[in-house]
Amino acid sequence: MKRFHVHVNVENLEASIGFYRTLFGTDPTVVEADYAKWMLDDPRVNFAISQRGGAAGIDHLGLQADEAGELDELGNRLQTADAVTLAEQGTVCCYARSDKFWAQDPQGVRWETFRTLGTATTYTDAPDAASTGGPCCGASAKPATEKACC
Repeated sequence: MKRFHVHVNVENLEASIGFYRTLFGTDPTVVEADYAKWMLDDPRVNFAISQRGGAAGIDHLGLQADEAGELDELGNRLQTADAVTLAEQGTVCCYARSDKFWAQDPQGVRWETFRTLGTATTYTDAPDAASTGGPCCGASAKPATEKACC
């Protein structure tokens, strides 16, 4: 079974945790100094927020696979679409160790398909991302030349 994933950059983590705690009716599953995550079953979503210096708003969308075969299937679909920008094995990102495929849709929206292998004690193991506050993994999307109206 798969779970939808949304990662949002926020300007104020504490205020955002309060808002989403009220919206979802539950405390986050994970809380760190710069990150919080809710693993919800209704709706089935992995919703994460982080305060790491990025522009506020949606950072990326994704699909979380429970089984290795599901991730392989998603990776094959993305490769068929010629959309994979990075494939990672055992990487550390968002306080978790995961295998993943990063992709980009035709509009430049970043997609992360991943399978979590376990927890990690750091946000990332990429030294440049930790020092710059940038995304922990995945290739940055190319800027979109046109903006949607809504």
